[in-house]
Amino acid sequence: MSVLALDTSNYTTSAAVFDGREGENVGQLLQVRPGELGLRQSDALFQHVKQLPQLMEQLAAQGRLEHIQAVGASTRPRAVEGSYMPCFLAGTSQAQCLAHMLGVPFYAFSHQQGHLAAAAWSAGRLDLLEGPFWAWHLSGGTTELLRAQPEPDGVAMTAEILGGTSDISAGQLIDRTGVLLGLQFPAGKAVDQLSAQAEKVKPFPVKVENCTFSLSGMENKVQQMVQKGESPETVARFALETVARAVVKATRQALEQYPGLPVLCSGGVASNSLLRQVMERECGAIFAQPRFSTDNAMGTAILTWRALERERAQ
Repeated sequence: MSVLALDTSNYTTSAAVFDGREGENVGQLLQVRPGELGLRQSDALFQHVKQLPQLMEQLAAQGRLEHIQAVGASTRPRAVEGSYMPCFLAGTSQAQCLAHMLGVPFYAFSHQQGHLAAAAWSAGRLDLLEGPFWAWHLSGGTTELLRAQPEPDGVAMTAEILGGTSDISAGQLIDRTGVLLGLQFPAGKAVDQLSAQAEKVKPFPVKVENCTFSLSGMENKVQQMVQKGESPETVARFALETVARAVVKATRQALEQYPGLPVLCSGGVASNSLLRQVMERECGAIFAQPRFSTDNAMGTAILTWRALERERAQ
């Protein structure tokens, strides 16, 4: 017995199957033209519609689509009123059609809730979903420090934003740095690999107040470094070191407010090796496995399973 879930974010098409203990996620990055910094929603939606059948074929070839008991989808970015992004319509509509065809329940969750569930599960800490915890959602479009706690039904989590960036996200800074250095968008993985070739550099002292900081000035600093002819390795390391130090400062401020709460890091930027090293060492942070840090449907599948189990227990 398994459940199926779909996630169609602004960067990745993904589908996952989960049986209560183990699961399989398959995904495909959306294609961005060289030199561009993202996709229009209409282009993202079009690519999702094309790619979803291919992912379902992969799962079917693995024998993963037998005995599906429920279908879930990420239907919006965050679980708050007014949160909306057209690209999620691709996964939502197909998941609802599949649920009707199979005669099984359909469950809706947010992309962010899926990230938190996937991070906790892949870190071997699914127990985190049973109580309050600090959570970083670090992605191409989001750098939010959340105070997460279980929803009343005990399935997913509410997430109150208590910090993060006040302007561009960490992922945007990293991606824009990569594009300035001639790397393909999204550039997180390539910037990470490039930075590993540089000596340790002194980060820019980003000001952090009430767990909140700004990175827009950092984009200007990176542009200046490129114009002055600094090596790509040094520029990449500078950007990542600066992001890591800002995140650490904000986390420490959060732990002063609510000491003792665990800290979970999710989202594509959380797969960055330098950030992981610093946060684990200085804040005891818990990280998803790298493949479950980036956009994926596994967290939504896990939440779909939890919702199905709760419904059957009633």
